[in-house]
Order: sequence, then structure tokens, then C-alpha cells
Amino acid sequence: MNILLLGGTADARHLADALHKEGLSIIYSLAGLVRVPKVDCQLVVGGFTQFGGLVQYLKDNKIGAILDVTHPYAQTMSSKAVIAAKDVGIPCWRFHRPAWQQEEDDNWQDYQDEADLLAQLDGFRVPLLSAGQMSEALLKRIMQLPSIERIVWRTAVEPEFSLPDNIDWIKAIGPFALEDERQLLVDHGIDVIVSKNSGGSATYSKLEAARELSIPVLLHARPILPDAEREFSDTEECLQACLAAWGNASIHIKHQQKDSQQ
Repeated sequence: MNILLLGGTADARHLADALHKEGLSIIYSLAGLVRVPKVDCQLVVGGFTQFGGLVQYLKDNKIGAILDVTHPYAQTMSSKAVIAAKDVGIPCWRFHRPAWQQEEDDNWQDYQDEADLLAQLDGFRVPLLSAGQMSEALLKRIMQLPSIERIVWRTAVEPEFSLPDNIDWIKAIGPFALEDERQLLVDHGIDVIVSKNSGGSATYSKLEAARELSIPVLLHARPILPDAEREFSDTEECLQACLAAWGNASIHIKHQQKDSQQ
């Protein structure tokens, strides 16, 4: 059977390659906004609207299961996956890397939404915004806070709108080295970091640097998602579960196809 793996993360690439090598029929899907990885399995880039929606794609491509390995903040895609899987009667499993855990010398505060972020930013001068894409309206509201002097905004994708002179945009894609993150914070006079609690090691060094420099961090709380049939936070456990559930079925189908051709 075909397994649709919703990706866009390093974990997704790892699982796609590992499952493909084990003989499973994997279709790897990602938005492709930042970069398109090299994978050995079939690749779908740009979402499912081009195919008439996710449900239609599942039917047309005889998808037998969905494995959601998107970013923990890809709330829309993760929610659609659960709903679409139920519509066509197939399982939807999810892997999300564990969230970062606060250590003794960390000064972290969660924020729930934009209003909460604005309230917590009031009083800081130079924030490093490293929580991905933000709207032009939100950036303007941050700049309008009386205490804000400048903004340093780091993203992997170029903004779709022009920025004023007091917003320094940095294009960068992790992983980031601790010494580079420390230097960035010092050179720009950063006094607060805004981030998502993405988990993993690629962007964790900014939190280590913040800990060393006693800089507060505002973390966007992870979104609440509809439950998947099975959920994993360990890649090896997820891999073995997929092989146990779907590996034999894929191999059996391939044997049947080979026999019919003889």
C-alpha cells in the first residue's frame, strides 16, 4: 500500500528514507517553501489543492495510511490529516519531536497568541524574533510598543512585504552553532528572544546562548492538535511501529505483483 508521509522536517526525511529502504511505498509531501530535500521515494511538493484537496488525493493515489511528521506548529496540515484520514477510513499516525524543557538558569515564559506576545514584549528594547513568519500587521504592532527601539527578525524565507529601517531581517537556516548565536545576541544588543518551542537540536543553541547571557525567552506554546490514532516522540520507536504495521503488507503486495507478472 502507499503511505503518505507529511514532511518538511529533518525527522521526516530520516523516516522517509528509512521506510523506503525497508521496501515500503512512501510518498513524501512537503510545502517546499524553504527548500526541497533529496529523497529516494516519490515526492509531492506544494500541497494538495493542486490535486483537488487531500481527501481526493488519498483516494486517487490509493493511500493506505498517513504518517504526519510535519513541524509541531503545522497546525492546519496536522488537523486536515486527521480529518481526511477519517473521511476515507485509513489510519493517521503522528510523530512530533519532544518540546524543549526548561533548565535551572533559563528564563522562559510561554505566550499563547499575538496579544499575549505584545503584552510580554512591552518593556524590552531589541527583540530577536525567531519564531518564523510573522504578519506585517504584527510587526507594526511590535514596533509601536513604546519600549521597542529595533527588531531583529530571522527567518528562512524572505518576507513578502517591505520592512522599515528599524527592522533588521536576517535570512538563515539551522543548524546554528552556539558561538555564532552568542555573537549574534551580543552584536545586536538583543535583550529578549521570541521563539517557537520547536524541539530538536538544530536551533537549540540560541537558548543555550540566552542562558549564558541571562536573556529572557518568550516561547510560543505548542498548538493543541486533534488526536492521531498513534503518536510518537521517538523516531526509532515510530520507525519500528510503521514497519511492524505496514511493512509486511507492502512486501506481500509486491510479491503478488511480481507473481502476476510471471
